[in-house]
Amino acid sequence: MAKPRALLTGRSGFTGRYVTCELEQAGYEVFGLSNHGEGGALGSIRADLLDREAMRLAVEAVRPDVVLHLAAIAFVAHGDVDEMYRVNVVGTRNLLEALAASSKKPEVVILASSANIYGNAKVEPITEDTPPAPANDYAVSKLAMEYMARLWMDKLPIVITRPFNYTGVGQSEQFLIPKIVAHFKRRDQTIELGNTDVIRDFSDVRDVARSYRRIAEKKPVGQIFNLCGGVGHSLDDVIAMMVDIAGYQITKQINPAFVRANEVHRLVGSNSRFRSAMNLQTTIPLNETLAWMYSGD
Repeated sequence: MAKPRALLTGRSGFTGRYVTCELEQAGYEVFGLSNHGEGGALGSIRADLLDREAMRLAVEAVRPDVVLHLAAIAFVAHGDVDEMYRVNVVGTRNLLEALAASSKKPEVVILASSANIYGNAKVEPITEDTPPAPANDYAVSKLAMEYMARLWMDKLPIVITRPFNYTGVGQSEQFLIPKIVAHFKRRDQTIELGNTDVIRDFSDVRDVARSYRRIAEKKPVGQIFNLCGGVGHSLDDVIAMMVDIAGYQITKQINPAFVRANEVHRLVGSNSRFRSAMNLQTTIPLNETLAWMYSGD
C-alpha cells in the first residue's frame, strides 16, 4: 500500500526538520514546500506561500493526506513588519485556498499559531480559553491568522496549535537559549542580554515534533491546543543550569539595544487539554535539553 502523504511547509526550518523525522518514522511520505526548493532535495517542492498559483500547483502535485503549516516569520524582532503580515496571514490564506480547491481534501490541516497571542495574560497557567492580548506585531499577525483560518473551517479539517517557547540543537542564535548555550560552548566570560526578568515555558523541540505527529495521527478537527510543558523558567534559571553543565560562571551584562519595549514578561501555559485529548505526556526537562544542545549531539 502507498504511504500516506504529508505536506509540510517550513520543512527545512528548525522545527520542520524534527517534524519530518517524526512523520517519516510514523510511515508518512513527507513533501516540503520551500521558497528555495531545498536544493532539489527528495520530496521538496519550490513554491512561495505568497504565490497563489504556485500554491495551487503544489497542492495538486502532492495531494496530501495531512498538512502541517509551520512556515512563518517567527522571530518577534524581525525587521520587516510588512513581510511578517504577508507571510503569516496572506501566505496562510493562499495555502488554505489551494487546499480547499483541491480535488483531494486532506484529512487534517494543522496550523501553527503562537502562544505570543496571549501577551501579558493576567492568569496563570494560560489555557486555550485565556483571552488574547497580543503585545507585538508578530503576535498580532498570528492572531489574525487564526481569525482568518476560521473562515475556512467549514471547508477544511483545521487544527490550530499555540506553541510556547521551545528550543534544541539547530535553532538560530538569534533566539535566547541557543545564544546562551553558544556563549558557554565558547567559554565566553560575559554575555549581553536584554530583558532579564522574563519567564518562559521552554519545551524541547523533540517533544514538540512528537506532539505534531500525534495530532496528525489523532486528527482532532476543530480544536486549539497549547503546546507547552507547563513550567516557567527565568533567565537566571537557564544560566544556572548552564553553569552546572559547563562548569564555570559567566557574567551577565544588560545591553539597552537588546531590550524590547513591548516585552511579554511571563508566559507559562497549561497543557492539560492536549494531554487529555492526545494521551501524550511531554517528558524532556529543560536541563536535559540544555545538556543536549551543549554537547551538540
